[in-house]
Amino acid sequence: MSDFSWEKSYPAGVKWEIEIENKPVYSILDDTVRKWPDNFAIDFMDKKITYSELDDMVNRATKGLQELGVKKGVHVGLYLPNSPHYIICFFAILKAGGTVVNYSPLDAERELLHKIEDSQTDIMITLDVKALYPNIGSLLGRSRLKKVIVGNLKEVLPFPKNLLYPIVRAKEIASIPKDDKHVTFKSLLNNDGNCSVVPVEDPADCVAVLQYTGGTTGLPKGAMLTHRNLVAACQQLRAMQQGDDGVLIDGQERVLAVLPLFHIYALTVNMTFGISGGYELILHPKFELIDVMKDLDKKKPTVFPGVPTMYMAIANHPDVANYDLSSLKFCASGGAPLPLEVQEHFQRVTGCRLLEGWGMTETSPSGTTTPMTDKVVPGAAGVPAPGIEIRILDVADKTKIMPVGEIGEIAIKGPNVMKGYWNKPEATAEAFVGDFFLTGDTGYLDEDGYMHIVDRTKDMITSGGFNVYPRIIEEAIFEHPAVEEVTVVGIPDEYRGEAAKAFVKLRQGQPEFTLASLREFLADKLGKHELPAALEFRPELPKTLVGKLSKKELVEEERQKFEARKKVSSKAG
Repeated sequence: MSDFSWEKSYPAGVKWEIEIENKPVYSILDDTVRKWPDNFAIDFMDKKITYSELDDMVNRATKGLQELGVKKGVHVGLYLPNSPHYIICFFAILKAGGTVVNYSPLDAERELLHKIEDSQTDIMITLDVKALYPNIGSLLGRSRLKKVIVGNLKEVLPFPKNLLYPIVRAKEIASIPKDDKHVTFKSLLNNDGNCSVVPVEDPADCVAVLQYTGGTTGLPKGAMLTHRNLVAACQQLRAMQQGDDGVLIDGQERVLAVLPLFHIYALTVNMTFGISGGYELILHPKFELIDVMKDLDKKKPTVFPGVPTMYMAIANHPDVANYDLSSLKFCASGGAPLPLEVQEHFQRVTGCRLLEGWGMTETSPSGTTTPMTDKVVPGAAGVPAPGIEIRILDVADKTKIMPVGEIGEIAIKGPNVMKGYWNKPEATAEAFVGDFFLTGDTGYLDEDGYMHIVDRTKDMITSGGFNVYPRIIEEAIFEHPAVEEVTVVGIPDEYRGEAAKAFVKLRQGQPEFTLASLREFLADKLGKHELPAALEFRPELPKTLVGKLSKKELVEEERQKFEARKKVSSKAG
């Protein structure tokens, strides 16, 4: 047994020491194809694809990409929603020797241009929908992009949906030029699949994916995730399921894959982890509540990774009791802090255990996970996964390790931690203390090794000299029976420097309440310095494409309001 406190909290048979296979990411698919060729790999809107069929398409795409010049050093962008195209092209790019660059379908033109130039993306793969293609097509000739590979949903839909789609969705389909800068996905696969897979000489050094961070402060940075990083993250997740009481069975599970695959959470937890176990991925283009509820009831997924807002929506669905969710072995929450009230409400309503985990883009995103044991630690984000070491460092002095139970900045070390930031040696140096990556999250470890997330360092509010953590305020406001969603941000305050403002979405049918009544409700739950100074109700709160609540839009709105007030005040003076 290791000297780490968290190993005693592992399920029986799980050890901290883990030997990570030194292999390329594409071998995850190759291994599964050999074991379960006839298992279904993908169910996309009722179109079923077996592992052997997926393997054939990946090999054809690999050869097609190589004929377009993809090799070592060539960066290929994926600007795609969840569809079979993403999975096929992800593995094909790596087999061809290239590097995957993930792009969010929500990226605006300015951000797309920055990422294309910064990452040195030469080829982009997208779909012929108006929400996507025009953004890329407009950058041909205005960026380093040389070619665009364009797919369509008709080619991956079952009969008769494939015939109806071009008719029903005609207004959403973009016109694609026919020239040498454009290649159809169909023509990319129009070969015998006899490709030459490029070997990866050093998986620990070879970058498989450039995964851009959110860019909430400054321009987004590309995290260099190596083949070993991604293989390690996958195997760390598997190691936590290999104990005596592991509930997942290789070759038999079905994953409800709603999270966007371009995001590191879904890329690992849904795609590489799911494929490594020979699971069937029930793939949704995006989170649509009614479609998710129907598939939970009819297709009987056994695992559902999501984000807190998804579980809020399901638990608050007025007819949730009429849907059969009994096939679920557990649900996993990540991507954002899971409020305790949301966790408990979801478990009460559905009868399914909701387990919280934590990780980051830079950690591939393995970090902590809640063990499948009888022990329940309310509010905890689990324990460090096998092979991962976590330290809590003093926020002001990164050489000082905080004792058990005391809050500090979370630092992480392990084979899953990124190689560094692409072309940013200074930012890389600032992000590490020795071998430990500084996460920017604050939290603490308890005596059993469970990690408790307090907040993001950058979200921390300094109010009148006190450190105020928005998540603590959010957890308390969530206890109010009328609140469905809440996010708290710091707003400029002339007296205290910053103050907390709560943005609230109410449960259906619930009336608004006053700031005074909210402060009274919170009086026995928060310190006086933590009580919100402002309150605003919204019909919807801003969210990222992953579905987690987003603060940056609200912070910018409040900054602009403050600046406008200052101008009015100065003119009046």
